[in-house]
Amino acid sequence: MSVPCVAADRERGEAVRERLADADLLDGDHEIAVEGDTIYIPVTDPDAVPDDLGTTVVERDAAERDRPQPPAAILGYEPSLERLGDIVIIDEDDADRAREIADAVVASDVPCETVLNRASPIEGELRVRRWDVLAGDGTETVHREYGHEFLVDVAAVYFSPRLATERHRVIEQVEPDERVVDMFAGVGPYAVPMAARGAEVVACDLNERAIEYLRANAERNGVEARVTAIAGDVRALGDDHADTADRLVMNLPHSADEFLDTAVRLAGDDCVVHYYDIQHEDDPFGPGLEAIRAAAGDAYDVTVETERVVRSYAPHEHNVCLDVRLTRR
Repeated sequence: MSVPCVAADRERGEAVRERLADADLLDGDHEIAVEGDTIYIPVTDPDAVPDDLGTTVVERDAAERDRPQPPAAILGYEPSLERLGDIVIIDEDDADRAREIADAVVASDVPCETVLNRASPIEGELRVRRWDVLAGDGTETVHREYGHEFLVDVAAVYFSPRLATERHRVIEQVEPDERVVDMFAGVGPYAVPMAARGAEVVACDLNERAIEYLRANAERNGVEARVTAIAGDVRALGDDHADTADRLVMNLPHSADEFLDTAVRLAGDDCVVHYYDIQHEDDPFGPGLEAIRAAAGDAYDVTVETERVVRSYAPHEHNVCLDVRLTRR
């Protein structure tokens, strides 16, 4: 295919290429060629080539570059992909289709080291799932989110990158010197950034591996002095941390209501609770608010500050968050 090319002395080739790149004139779809003492650099706009380069523009055949394509261009359809660090996650029941997608991801312009396919739903009280490793090796990665890094092993802990925006919304409300209890902390996506904002954070999780990662992530992000990581049932925190919390994070949407009595015991005189729930679209906030008020009883006034649909969870069901302030009477 004939394209415009800048012809320059071979020994000046790199300097000319850099000037053309700075001017955003390089034609990345065609190959640079060298013949004898002359280098031919394809350009997008021959009229914009700087006169002071001392070069000429010629028309010549140039080979097309074999450039990586997005997975959809390779497959002929748009696959559903999720990124977590350098891992690409797919969700396919058909093994052949899963392999086809994995091969396309590896051959594409998507930067990744590993491709995983979900091999089970979330299981057990630790909320982890099994995975098929279709490309690469291992299930551990480093996820970056709003300036923080989180080491995570998706086969050992629960973690959803889809909740990054929601986590950031909550984290931005935190003031320095707040006392926060993250009741189901995982690897620390709430606890670590909250500590970075100057809060003192008690972070609890039943999954001992998650707590190991949380401690590593607190150190990785330089906030280990403000994070107390505790492995175990959060209901055991009541004695040591009763009446202390300025803020509670209850991100266990399927069963957070079972821990509201503990939340009330942990709450200080004025405490914001971020309560996550899964409810039908007809009444996404009512059941959670009723449960919070029942747990608060006569001890606290309950004020709703935010009602937020986080995302669709299933047909006619929403993952929601209630930001509720408890004020001791």
